[in-house]
Amino acid sequence: MINQSWVDIREDLEATVGKNNYVNWIEPLELSGLDNGVAVFRVPTNFMGNWVSRNFGDDIVQLLKSSGQAVSRLEFSVNAARSPKRATAPKAEQVSEVPASSAPRKKAAVARSTGTVPGAPLDARFTFDSFVVGKPNELAHAAARRVAEGGEVAFNPLFLYGGVGLGKTHLMHAIANQLRTQRPDLNVVYLSAEQFMYKFVQALRDKKMMDFKQIFRAVDILMVDDVQFIAGKGSTQEEFFHTFNALVDQNKQIIISADRAPGEIKELEDRIRSRLQSGLVVDLHPTDYELRLGILQHKTEQHMLKDPSLHIADGVLEFLAHRISTNVRVLEGALTRLFAFGSLVGREVTLELAQDCLADVLRTSDRKITVDEIQRKVAEHYNIRLSEMIGPRRVRTIARPRQIAMYLAKQLTSRSLPDIGRRFGGRDHTTVMHGVKRIEELRISDSQIEDDLELLRRALEA
Repeated sequence: MINQSWVDIREDLEATVGKNNYVNWIEPLELSGLDNGVAVFRVPTNFMGNWVSRNFGDDIVQLLKSSGQAVSRLEFSVNAARSPKRATAPKAEQVSEVPASSAPRKKAAVARSTGTVPGAPLDARFTFDSFVVGKPNELAHAAARRVAEGGEVAFNPLFLYGGVGLGKTHLMHAIANQLRTQRPDLNVVYLSAEQFMYKFVQALRDKKMMDFKQIFRAVDILMVDDVQFIAGKGSTQEEFFHTFNALVDQNKQIIISADRAPGEIKELEDRIRSRLQSGLVVDLHPTDYELRLGILQHKTEQHMLKDPSLHIADGVLEFLAHRISTNVRVLEGALTRLFAFGSLVGREVTLELAQDCLADVLRTSDRKITVDEIQRKVAEHYNIRLSEMIGPRRVRTIARPRQIAMYLAKQLTSRSLPDIGRRFGGRDHTTVMHGVKRIEELRISDSQIEDDLELLRRALEA
């Protein structure tokens, strides 16, 4: 009778807790028996018993009562022996005893009792105070601060994306650092997608997939950096998808970062892409001059506190902000080199010294985009042959990419219209003018064209 009740209850629980929670936590339970109002379950691990007790104990008790069973509490045991009449867990093996109204435990403590929660080390320097906010990153910063408060958030997941050196990892570390300081009761895990994949493969090899699932489903906030690296990894994507769903079903916060938007990550499964797009997707735009100058001023103020003897002449920071525009890390590295040089030789950092000391960095930053490079990138993006780009065919699938390439050539190079026309199969400059004008019109009315232009511009300027 009791076993049949449990079969019926399991079906109700699946509808209540969701498919993923049911498969991971309810399905492995084995009901051993009922004795004096105590329902005894066998579980594979101590951790599973604690987790089910804390998260689903009240639901199980209520459903058992509704089925006519006189149940007041649950007990969970590991490898408890079966008995035809009743099964009471031996005291040495009993892992939890949960009344119908149990007092909650700290989640982080439960997770850590199973072993070290897997995560990457955090950089203490990456905080919100050290993050310079400007127009290109103000939305990402505001969203990250909201999540770092640790309360209920209207968007889940938070997906941050942008090119190299724009501040994604800084914001991820800042969130984790603040949460671990202000909300030590929360179980916060930060790691890279590569580390997630490594731990998954290791669990498969060691036949410890249940432990892997339990650990990752026990977190309160999961942060995964550079998620584009799981694209094309079938099994890892599968497990990431189930972990994602399990956490979202439990209202746990997820923060993801990548180098591009979810829709632009090739070989990412559609169901994962859809999940990632279901929350708040925020783009960290390339830095503008004001933001770069602000970063340099902030770094200089920090360094001057450590070395007040260092002097930087007027105009040096403005010069660097103008000349090094593609990557904040390169910008900061250039400033660090100037600090080191000025301190070691005991000289004021002048504009002339900066030009001499950073000659190699400045040459790299001065790289010019060519029309040939634009043609190759556009042909690759739209999956057409380069010969078609400069050929005579005028069908829309080729003519539109050709016009986009002409537009980018006009915007990103110093070539004249006749010169651009010659590089597109000897076309007249009026053809180039028409193509540029057409794309300018489409940018306003067609959001896909605008997105393609922004993506291509980033790829060319990277």
